[in-house]
Amino acid sequence: MSAPEITQRDLRSRSREIMDAVQNGQSFTVTRDGHQIGQLVPLRRRRRFVSRAEFAAMSRTAPEIDLDAFRADQDATAEAYADDPYDR
Repeated sequence: MSAPEITQRDLRSRSREIMDAVQNGQSFTVTRDGHQIGQLVPLRRRRRFVSRAEFAAMSRTAPEIDLDAFRADQDATAEAYADDPYDR
Protein backbone atom coordinates (compact mmCIF):
# COMPACT_ATOMS: atom_id res chain seq x y z
CA MET A 1 0.00 0.00 0.00
CA SER A 2 1.53 3.32 -1.05
CA ALA A 3 1.35 6.52 0.95
CA PRO A 4 -1.45 8.91 -0.02
CA GLU A 5 -0.35 11.85 -2.15
CA ILE A 6 -0.74 15.43 -0.97
CA THR A 7 0.09 18.53 -2.93
CA GLN A 8 2.54 21.16 -1.81
CA ARG A 9 -0.43 23.51 -1.48
CA ASP A 10 -2.23 21.02 0.80
CA LEU A 11 0.88 20.74 2.91
CA ARG A 12 0.99 24.52 3.34
CA SER A 13 -2.69 24.99 4.05
CA ARG A 14 -3.25 21.87 6.19
CA SER A 15 0.16 21.56 7.80
CA ARG A 16 -1.09 21.07 11.35
CA GLU A 17 -3.55 18.35 10.33
CA ILE A 18 -0.92 16.61 8.20
CA MET A 19 1.80 16.82 10.85
CA ASP A 20 -0.63 15.39 13.43
CA ALA A 21 -1.30 12.48 11.06
CA VAL A 22 2.46 11.91 10.59
CA GLN A 23 2.93 11.98 14.35
CA ASN A 24 0.25 9.29 14.59
CA GLY A 25 2.05 7.03 12.09
CA GLN A 26 0.67 8.13 8.69
CA SER A 27 3.04 8.64 5.74
CA PHE A 28 2.47 10.94 2.76
CA THR A 29 4.01 11.49 -0.66
CA VAL A 30 4.28 15.20 -1.48
CA THR A 31 3.72 16.37 -5.06
CA ARG A 32 4.39 19.61 -6.90
CA ASP A 33 2.90 20.25 -10.33
CA GLY A 34 1.82 16.60 -10.45
CA HIS A 35 5.32 15.24 -9.79
CA GLN A 36 6.34 13.40 -6.66
CA ILE A 37 9.02 15.42 -4.85
CA GLY A 38 9.30 13.90 -1.40
CA GLN A 39 7.89 11.85 1.41
CA LEU A 40 6.74 12.67 4.91
CA VAL A 41 7.26 9.67 7.15
CA PRO A 42 7.07 9.32 10.92
CA LEU A 43 10.35 8.84 12.74
CA ARG A 44 10.80 5.56 14.54
CA ARG A 45 10.94 6.11 18.25
CA ARG A 46 13.71 4.38 20.11
CA ARG A 47 12.50 2.29 22.97
CA ARG A 48 14.56 2.32 26.12
CA PHE A 49 12.91 -0.63 27.84
CA VAL A 50 12.02 -4.13 26.72
CA SER A 51 9.89 -6.13 29.11
CA ARG A 52 11.01 -9.55 30.27
CA ALA A 53 8.11 -11.16 28.37
CA GLU A 54 9.07 -9.38 25.12
CA PHE A 55 12.71 -10.37 25.54
CA ALA A 56 11.74 -13.98 26.13
CA ALA A 57 9.50 -13.98 23.04
CA MET A 58 12.28 -12.50 20.88
CA SER A 59 14.80 -14.97 22.28
CA ARG A 60 12.66 -17.95 21.29
CA THR A 61 12.83 -16.94 17.62
CA ALA A 62 16.46 -15.77 17.61
CA PRO A 63 18.93 -17.72 15.46
CA GLU A 64 21.21 -20.28 17.10
CA ILE A 65 24.70 -19.08 18.00
CA ASP A 66 27.80 -21.23 17.56
CA LEU A 67 29.48 -20.57 20.89
CA ASP A 68 32.89 -21.86 19.76
CA ALA A 69 32.90 -19.50 16.77
CA PHE A 70 31.70 -16.63 18.97
CA ARG A 71 34.49 -17.21 21.50
CA ALA A 72 37.06 -17.51 18.71
CA ASP A 73 35.90 -14.15 17.31
CA GLN A 74 36.19 -12.57 20.75
CA ASP A 75 39.66 -14.02 21.29
CA ALA A 76 40.86 -12.84 17.88
CA THR A 77 39.58 -9.32 18.53
CA ALA A 78 40.94 -9.15 22.06
CA GLU A 79 44.39 -10.26 20.92
CA ALA A 80 44.43 -7.76 18.10
CA TYR A 81 44.05 -4.88 20.57
CA ALA A 82 45.86 -6.27 23.61
CA ASP A 83 48.61 -3.65 23.45
CA ASP A 84 48.52 -0.32 25.24
CA PRO A 85 46.52 2.18 23.10
CA TYR A 86 48.80 4.99 24.30
CA ASP A 87 51.86 3.08 23.15
CA ARG A 88 51.10 3.76 19.46
